[in-house]
Amino acid sequence: MDNHEELSTNQAGRNTWQKVKMVSGKAGEVLGIIVNLLYKLRKVFMAAPVVYYAIKLARYNSVNLPKVVGINLQANGAFAQTITRQLAVMGPLGVTAACLLLMFLSRKAMYPWAISIFSLALPLLLLLSNRYPA
Repeated sequence: MDNHEELSTNQAGRNTWQKVKMVSGKAGEVLGIIVNLLYKLRKVFMAAPVVYYAIKLARYNSVNLPKVVGINLQANGAFAQTITRQLAVMGPLGVTAACLLLMFLSRKAMYPWAISIFSLALPLLLLLSNRYPA
């Protein structure tokens, strides 16, 4: 009788271990699906903050830039060219959109994404150079 109880205890332990292995296998499959989905949507997650800040900067500049915006600031403090406020707002927004489009079309997402991050400096530089000229 004592031997029979030991066998049933070992069998219960094996059943428990098999259940744990089965549950951990299912959890691993679910985790794999989630990671795969996040990897496929990585470009969307990377683009979302860039789009948000590009639009936010464009809206800010459309209100705060002067009607005629100077570009190419010379050493003497004068601008070499002037453009309209609309072009000064839409130009950097278009550059950022083009970078993000390249990111979505490219197999390697990091390079165009990094350039799109740097393109967010364009509206800031236009604002600074036209509000606080040297």
